[in-house]
Amino acid sequence: MKILPNIKKYINGRLVTAIHNGHFSKNKYKANDFVDQLFIEVYDHIDEVKEAKDFYLWLFKKTDKLLEDIIVEEEFDDLFFKNIDDYSKPEWDAMEEKFSTDGGGDLLLIEELADSSYNHNDYTLNHVFIEDNEKDYIDKLDKELSKAEVKKHMQMVLHKLPIHMQTVFNLFTSHNFNTEEIAKIKSLTTKEVDKQIKNTRNRIRNSFLNRYLTTKT
Repeated sequence: MKILPNIKKYINGRLVTAIHNGHFSKNKYKANDFVDQLFIEVYDHIDEVKEAKDFYLWLFKKTDKLLEDIIVEEEFDDLFFKNIDDYSKPEWDAMEEKFSTDGGGDLLLIEELADSSYNHNDYTLNHVFIEDNEKDYIDKLDKELSKAEVKKHMQMVLHKLPIHMQTVFNLFTSHNFNTEEIAKIKSLTTKEVDKQIKNTRNRIRNSFLNRYLTTKT
């Protein structure tokens, strides 16, 4: 299937999140484990697809359901979520150091997961700062940070947010689905999707401002 690489990219993104949140070890699951099950789902339920144009979204919805069934919905860090707007730069730096280690305390480099098994999402500042009056923020951050540093910070913040926020933002930014398509994949209303994207953007936006553009002690 021509769309299989996109399906694998989505699966790998969810696996990376699960690993960082301590659900299972790096090598416990591979994308092909889910793809194999997905083929069974397609064989058993292909009659649910009424028109060929609906197959792509239907396949993502089935993939999402398989992932939700296997990856336990973790208790996200409530303290982090409530205080994200108040962390100082030293606190952010310490958090990043912790983010770069796996559950056993060993270094887990971003590059280590960027191999053929795990395909990272290429998050950019343009995914977060979308208003005309925010261009100055992008310019200042571009001067201070490399693309890799921007990407790592965004991944760190996203991994700390609730799974439903991560997933919707990922589908929107990395897979280029619009809000109506995401609503179908996630069984949400378009209003709920819009709200989750906006909330996720705001969390990431404020984290950049507080860590890099605001002086705090």
